[in-house]
Amino acid sequence: MPASEQASPLLRPYLAAAKGFAAGAATPRQFLERSLELFELWEPRIGAFVCTNLPAARAAADKSTERWRAGQPLSPIDGMPVGIKDIIETVDMPTEMGSPLFAGWRSEKDAANVRALREAGAVILGKTVTTEFAASEPRGTRNPWNTAHTPGGSSSGSAASVAAGIASAALGTQVIGSTIRPASFCGCFGFKPSVNALNREGCHDYQSQSCTGILAASLEDTWQIAHEIVARIGGDAGTPGLQGPDALPQERKPRRLAVLETAGWESASSAAKDRLNEAVARLKNDGIEIRSRQNDDKVAALETALLNAAELSHRCNGWETRWFLRSLRDRDASKLSRAILNRAQKYEDMTLADHRADLRERARVRAVHAELAEACDASITLAAPGGAPEGLASTGNGELAIPASLLGVPALSLPLFQIDNMPLGLQVIGYFNRDADAFAIASWIFASLASER
Repeated sequence: MPASEQASPLLRPYLAAAKGFAAGAATPRQFLERSLELFELWEPRIGAFVCTNLPAARAAADKSTERWRAGQPLSPIDGMPVGIKDIIETVDMPTEMGSPLFAGWRSEKDAANVRALREAGAVILGKTVTTEFAASEPRGTRNPWNTAHTPGGSSSGSAASVAAGIASAALGTQVIGSTIRPASFCGCFGFKPSVNALNREGCHDYQSQSCTGILAASLEDTWQIAHEIVARIGGDAGTPGLQGPDALPQERKPRRLAVLETAGWESASSAAKDRLNEAVARLKNDGIEIRSRQNDDKVAALETALLNAAELSHRCNGWETRWFLRSLRDRDASKLSRAILNRAQKYEDMTLADHRADLRERARVRAVHAELAEACDASITLAAPGGAPEGLASTGNGELAIPASLLGVPALSLPLFQIDNMPLGLQVIGYFNRDADAFAIASWIFASLASER
């Protein structure tokens, strides 16, 4: 089919479709076959997957169909087509981490979150493309909205596969902006949970700010995936994990919201700023009080504290990955990108005293944000400085996604805006271990603003 005749990207929520499964109006296998049709249509154009296991996917969908017909689905996501970022281990497929150093490498086990998804009945389609070691070097995935543009990263293939309707959800990760940015660029929902909320055992993105992210076709699907994972394997060891109801939290109108600009505001396009300002005006018309650095001392204090969020985050990550990058370089530096080699060199001279000072500063900034909870129900800002930039040499500017990563708090990207026919997300930032509250507020904001588009 000529590119001009191919369909535009279209999100395919699963839970909405599953409501007809018990009545026999449709089946998970039929839902999967449509996913595979879209795979054949889109994959040659966007390159979202490293590898697939389609026979296993079809077999899993058949078993799911039998369970739904018997009225015994394993969970609401039983039969959902899901992609797994290729930084996360799978027993039946290699985990190559976007690097020729790990071509064909298998751990011979599922990561904890993949195991949980299988136990919930999810249909694993394949491994989605990641940048090299979930860092900054792209691996060729293209944006379904315009294949000349980046999908963002590092969860590049996960975002692109959901945006194209191939998967209803996909696992990503985020330590800087690797879930929120590609969700914004590709026009799907993105969720970066509180640090430690979803068990990361078997994921090779494991710094102290790292989280398992979820990219999905609806807020309902997003929450359900997270809930089904934590219900089976919990959060990171020694933590309570994601807390909240067993279905999407009921939407809740916020009383007061903080509007954050942060250091990334300077790089935002005028059109992106206009979209955010228009949304803020509509929220004000709905009776929500808006606080900003101009009229609230606590917001101003947080903005000041976050000015160095990018460098502080990179320094924390740089120290925590030094041993790993050294081992890679020693193994075969010729198979590493210049970006990875430069990163290894940049933080080579850091000391333990330096790292401890950075951790103290991060704790201080987190305390400043926690104080805002007394005044504001959540914060909002842009998820990215604009639509996905043209070119595939970079995954784009992730600076607006960094604050939530540094703070270790939940963040959601809501596909509410478009600029020059490219998506742009509104970001909702919540408070630590209050992910359900962030979803409740994000649900209300999305319903309110989407209805006015």
